[in-house]
Amino acid sequence: MARQSSRSSAKKDEAVDEVEELDDVADADEVDESDLDDDADFDEEDGGSERSAQADAMWSDVRIEPVELALPKGVGYTLRAYRLSNELTPTDLPEEDDDFAVLRRREDEVDEDEVVILENPEMFEEAPEEEPTPKKASAAKKQRSEDETSASDVDKKDKDVDKKDKDKDKADEEEASADEEEEAEAEEADEADEADEAEEIEEEEEEEEPEPEEVPAFLSHQGKLLLFRSVEGLVEFVKSDAEHDLQQLDTWESLKTRITASAVVPKDEDRYELDLVVENLRGGQDAWDTDLLLAAGEAARDLAYALRLEPVRTALAAGSPLDDLDEGLRAAAAGGVGGFFAKRRLKKIGAQQAALGWRTIIGKISAAVDWRD
Repeated sequence: MARQSSRSSAKKDEAVDEVEELDDVADADEVDESDLDDDADFDEEDGGSERSAQADAMWSDVRIEPVELALPKGVGYTLRAYRLSNELTPTDLPEEDDDFAVLRRREDEVDEDEVVILENPEMFEEAPEEEPTPKKASAAKKQRSEDETSASDVDKKDKDVDKKDKDKDKADEEEASADEEEEAEAEEADEADEADEAEEIEEEEEEEEPEPEEVPAFLSHQGKLLLFRSVEGLVEFVKSDAEHDLQQLDTWESLKTRITASAVVPKDEDRYELDLVVENLRGGQDAWDTDLLLAAGEAARDLAYALRLEPVRTALAAGSPLDDLDEGLRAAAAGGVGGFFAKRRLKKIGAQQAALGWRTIIGKISAAVDWRD
């Protein structure tokens, strides 16, 4: 009996242990589920889930990428592609109103057959001719006689002069014919030299012709960037037949049929926070965010080229103060001796000056945005 009781108690202990293990497993499952919920919430707050491998493959095939752009008026989505310069046609800019067109009216716009009514027609009438008196008529007759005599003398002198001129012209013609032969020979030699020079210039131009370079193109139309506040709005526009600059891409039709809202997830390097640049610059050199400022410079240069914003291109051109700022930030981030000297150069760049320059740039870009829902 003692053995049986001990066995039964052992079985009870095993059963209790199994129940406790199951409870532990259930508790663990509840913890994992809560952790997953927390992770999902974190992803939503951090800009959504990561892009799927299928979406990556689609964007890679069409060679286009979604872009997230934050401006003072809000955050929007658009598309960007890089192609060779000889494969793209620049965006068409709208014609600006000519405030001085009235000053440049063409003469053919004036109607010559138009009847003009004069208020004082007598002012434009011709005066009647005065009849000559006998005294005036006699004086006129005498003057005509003197003119005829002088005219005959002049004609005689002219004949003598004409004869001398003919003899001289004959000598000149003989001399000119010889000169013409020499000039013809010289012209033939010059033409041969010019032909050789033209061939050399053509060869040099062919050699100096710049090679096509990779340039950006955005979802834009007539110099306006199409920026969508929602992913769904962007997808709906892409699937439509609306006109825009990316229609010239050879992969656009493929994107139209394959794009979905879930696939429009920009990569981290394609997210630009232009709305934070001015505030960051005003904080001083110690607070400058290198990644933020360098990414803003990349986006601004791409937009300036694609939308033909010449003031922005000039402000960020090589050698400009804002370009020097970018170079200094890159060198400082690289570290080493060069980074040390770059930090010293950055301290000489005025924070207020840089902030004012960037505020102007962001204003130009914002003015070139066509916000869509």
